[in-house]
Amino acid sequence: MRRQLLNYLLEASAGKGLTIFDIDETLFHTKAKINVMKDGKVISALDNMQFNTYKLKAGETFDYGQFKSAKIFNRTSTPIAKMINKAKAIITNSIKQGSKVIVVTARGDMDDKKLFVNTFKAQGLDMDNVYIERAGNIGLDSAAKNKEVVFRKYLDTGLYKRIRLFDDAVENLKALTSLKNEYPDVTFEAYRVKKDGSIQTMK
Repeated sequence: MRRQLLNYLLEASAGKGLTIFDIDETLFHTKAKINVMKDGKVISALDNMQFNTYKLKAGETFDYGQFKSAKIFNRTSTPIAKMINKAKAIITNSIKQGSKVIVVTARGDMDDKKLFVNTFKAQGLDMDNVYIERAGNIGLDSAAKNKEVVFRKYLDTGLYKRIRLFDDAVENLKALTSLKNEYPDVTFEAYRVKKDGSIQTMK
């Protein structure tokens, strides 16, 4: 069954496909915190899972200090082996089929892009053929809303007949699948990544 699922995930669909990977708790277990600020003070420190569901209240802002640190990411992140291997296979297959693979992260710009990208390359990921979309730069009040803007950008090109997302956060997966009716000619696939790197198909 697992082999059948992997083969299915690697199949090229009719027309070009777009595969999207999240980073935190999808490709890597990470330890960076996002601070919630109000009146110049830290009122809460969120891990990735908490951040994915947090909506800013009046007067609050996010402080992405740790989230922007490539050094923290490089030194403290641990690869999720099952997903890293899946990503390697999908990237290789997609390039052969003329499809596209991107990473869409809730993070904004990193303070050292080269070190950040090298963390992926150290795991054997072909990042020369994968673009990283930094949804955190968009600045809406939730990670899911920021990511939805990115999803729409690619869907609006009309280039893709199939779009699939690997993400640990249900909210982000729903942000993608909620667009189905707006793009009826596109096949949508959403896969929730569990802590051990296994995946669950979202309806």
